[in-house]
Amino acid sequence: MSLSVKGKVQQILKPESGVSRAGKEWNKQEFVIETEDQYPKKVCFTLFGDKTSLIDGLSDGQEVEVSFNLESREYNGKWFHNINAWKIDKQAAEHITETPPEFRTDDIPPEPEDNGNDLPF
Repeated sequence: MSLSVKGKVQQILKPESGVSRAGKEWNKQEFVIETEDQYPKKVCFTLFGDKTSLIDGLSDGQEVEVSFNLESREYNGKWFHNINAWKIDKQAAEHITETPPEFRTDDIPPEPEDNGNDLPF
Protein backbone atom coordinates (compact mmCIF):
# COMPACT_ATOMS: atom_id res chain seq x y z
CA MET A 1 0.00 0.00 0.00
CA SER A 2 1.59 3.28 -1.12
CA LEU A 3 0.29 6.61 0.18
CA SER A 4 1.44 10.23 0.48
CA VAL A 5 0.75 13.13 2.82
CA LYS A 6 1.73 16.82 2.87
CA GLY A 7 2.78 18.79 5.91
CA LYS A 8 5.48 20.80 7.65
CA VAL A 9 8.53 19.19 9.20
CA GLN A 10 8.17 19.47 12.99
CA GLN A 11 11.13 17.46 14.24
CA ILE A 12 14.04 15.44 12.89
CA LEU A 13 15.04 12.75 15.38
CA LYS A 14 18.56 11.45 15.97
CA PRO A 15 19.77 8.62 13.72
CA GLU A 16 19.79 5.14 15.22
CA SER A 17 21.84 2.08 14.27
CA GLY A 18 22.61 -1.40 15.50
CA VAL A 19 23.12 -5.03 14.57
CA SER A 20 20.24 -7.47 14.03
CA ARG A 21 20.11 -10.97 15.53
CA ALA A 22 21.22 -12.25 12.14
CA GLY A 23 24.36 -10.09 12.41
CA LYS A 24 23.34 -7.50 9.82
CA GLU A 25 24.01 -3.83 10.53
CA TRP A 26 21.01 -1.51 10.28
CA ASN A 27 20.38 2.21 10.54
CA LYS A 28 17.26 4.32 10.62
CA GLN A 29 16.20 7.94 10.90
CA GLU A 30 12.80 9.21 12.00
CA PHE A 31 11.13 12.55 11.44
CA VAL A 32 7.78 14.10 12.30
CA ILE A 33 5.55 16.24 10.10
CA GLU A 34 2.31 18.00 10.97
CA THR A 35 -0.47 17.97 8.40
CA GLU A 36 -2.27 21.16 7.48
CA ASP A 37 -5.76 19.69 7.67
CA GLN A 38 -8.62 21.35 9.52
CA TYR A 39 -7.55 19.22 12.48
CA PRO A 40 -3.76 18.87 12.03
CA LYS A 41 -2.18 15.52 12.85
CA LYS A 42 1.43 14.75 13.67
CA VAL A 43 2.88 11.73 11.88
CA CYS A 44 6.25 10.08 12.61
CA PHE A 45 7.92 8.50 9.55
CA THR A 46 10.83 6.07 9.49
CA LEU A 47 13.62 5.95 6.91
CA PHE A 48 15.71 2.75 6.78
CA GLY A 49 19.15 2.03 5.32
CA ASP A 50 20.15 4.13 2.32
CA LYS A 51 16.78 5.95 2.46
CA THR A 52 18.08 7.93 5.48
CA SER A 53 19.83 10.24 3.02
CA LEU A 54 16.41 11.52 1.89
CA ILE A 55 16.28 13.67 5.00
CA ASP A 56 19.52 15.49 4.16
CA GLY A 57 18.86 19.20 3.70
CA LEU A 58 15.47 19.19 5.43
CA SER A 59 14.81 21.62 8.26
CA ASP A 60 12.05 22.30 10.76
CA GLY A 61 9.12 24.21 9.28
CA GLN A 62 9.82 23.12 5.71
CA GLU A 63 6.82 21.98 3.67
CA VAL A 64 7.15 18.48 2.25
CA GLU A 65 5.14 15.72 0.63
CA VAL A 66 6.09 12.30 1.95
CA SER A 67 5.37 9.09 0.02
CA PHE A 68 5.24 6.08 2.31
CA ASN A 69 4.15 2.50 2.86
CA LEU A 70 2.24 1.22 5.87
CA GLU A 71 3.40 -2.05 7.35
CA SER A 72 2.11 -4.07 10.29
CA ARG A 73 3.61 -7.20 11.81
CA GLU A 74 2.81 -9.43 14.73
CA TYR A 75 5.30 -10.29 17.47
CA ASN A 76 4.37 -12.33 20.56
CA GLY A 77 0.66 -11.70 20.04
CA LYS A 78 1.02 -7.92 19.64
CA TRP A 79 0.85 -5.92 16.43
CA PHE A 80 3.43 -3.28 15.57
CA HIS A 81 3.08 -0.67 12.83
CA ASN A 82 5.66 1.16 10.73
CA ILE A 83 5.18 4.15 8.46
CA ASN A 84 8.13 3.72 6.09
CA ALA A 85 8.93 6.78 3.97
CA TRP A 86 10.46 6.09 0.57
CA LYS A 87 10.30 9.55 -1.06
CA ILE A 88 10.33 13.14 0.23
CA ASP A 89 9.44 16.01 -2.08
CA LYS A 90 10.21 19.53 -0.92
CA GLN A 91 7.27 21.77 -1.72
CA ALA A 92 7.82 25.04 -3.57
CA ALA A 93 6.61 28.18 -1.87
CA GLU A 94 3.01 28.64 -2.97
CA HIS A 95 2.70 32.33 -2.24
CA ILE A 96 5.66 34.39 -3.31
CA THR A 97 4.82 37.98 -2.56
CA GLU A 98 6.61 40.43 -4.76
CA THR A 99 6.35 44.11 -3.89
CA PRO A 100 5.31 46.35 -6.77
CA PRO A 101 7.73 49.05 -7.90
CA GLU A 102 7.49 52.36 -6.09
CA PHE A 103 5.10 54.89 -7.67
CA ARG A 104 6.68 58.14 -8.84
CA THR A 105 5.01 61.28 -10.16
CA ASP A 106 7.05 60.89 -13.37
CA ASP A 107 4.95 57.77 -14.07
CA ILE A 108 1.84 59.91 -14.77
CA PRO A 109 1.40 60.42 -18.52
CA PRO A 110 1.18 64.02 -19.70
CA GLU A 111 -2.24 65.56 -20.25
CA PRO A 112 -3.25 65.68 -23.93
CA GLU A 113 -3.09 69.10 -25.50
CA ASP A 114 -6.44 70.87 -25.65
CA ASN A 115 -7.17 71.89 -29.24
CA GLY A 116 -10.58 73.36 -28.37
CA ASN A 117 -12.48 70.37 -29.65
CA ASP A 118 -13.82 68.38 -26.73
CA LEU A 119 -15.99 66.06 -28.79
CA PRO A 120 -15.04 62.39 -28.45
CA PHE A 121 -15.30 61.78 -32.26
